[in-house]
Amino acid sequence: MVKVRTKDVIDKFKFELICGEDGINRPITTSDLYRPGIELAGFFDFYPAERLQLLGRTELSFFYDLDPEVRRERMEQICTDMTPGIIISRGQEPPLELIEAATENDVPVIRSHYKTTRLSSHLTNYLESLLAPTTAIHGVLVDVYGVGVLITGKSGVGKSETALELVKRGHRLIADYCVEIRQEDQDTLIGSSPELIKHLLEIRGLGIINVMTLFGAGAVRNYKKISLVINLELWDPTKVYDRLGLDEEKIKIIDAHIQKLTVPVRPGRNLAVIIEVAAMNFRLKRMGVNAAEQFSNRLTDVIEEGEHDDI
Repeated sequence: MVKVRTKDVIDKFKFELICGEDGINRPITTSDLYRPGIELAGFFDFYPAERLQLLGRTELSFFYDLDPEVRRERMEQICTDMTPGIIISRGQEPPLELIEAATENDVPVIRSHYKTTRLSSHLTNYLESLLAPTTAIHGVLVDVYGVGVLITGKSGVGKSETALELVKRGHRLIADYCVEIRQEDQDTLIGSSPELIKHLLEIRGLGIINVMTLFGAGAVRNYKKISLVINLELWDPTKVYDRLGLDEEKIKIIDAHIQKLTVPVRPGRNLAVIIEVAAMNFRLKRMGVNAAEQFSNRLTDVIEEGEHDDI
């Protein structure tokens, strides 16, 4: 499925379409932009025609120094049937040879008043957000003390009820039931809610509630970076649960590895408080304070001192 087309870029940044209107529905398949400087010099062996092409002041200054026949030939080679568009920065006038070649091959020629570097940055960020790898996970995403906590577990274990208690305690809901996740870079996962169920929370026995309507706009947000995964599972008396927190389990989502905690559920456990403490402890660890390691070091020191006393 095509995620973004040339028309989307034009509409997003209010670019001026010079020519090539018949090609504005061409797909953009990569967030990488290209400045065809070496191609203007005649080397096309590795020309990435599938990228958006960006012509700045440097490229056009070099281009105008070429012979008219060479200019026409270069532009015919740059404007291919798979090129999604050619963008002229700084509001410069597009060369006549470019307009003729682009019109013949239905390649959109677009003009922007942004400086070339700023234009490249804005375009890359926009395209990366749309073309990033995506997945969907059954769970609840909550912003707890600034930490994006993804709560997972089997259906009926109490994920939504825990999220409701967290919202009542002043934290913010991002998504319930289905969390859409996109990977923006190597270790950055951004979670959001499908538009259909945005701001909604399902509570068994109560039904669907609108969190923003009940608790106000401060109780929700549209997206959040996922930093911690907490898996809720029914208490298993035969299973040994981590009691120190020294072993950090990771879960792989798309290509990123996120810290995962497993919290057993049984009557009398306040899951909302446990998740709050888990989020605060996660922040402390990022600042270099690890209570489990400190306890382990103190315990090791006591044991070593006892051994020396026995000697």
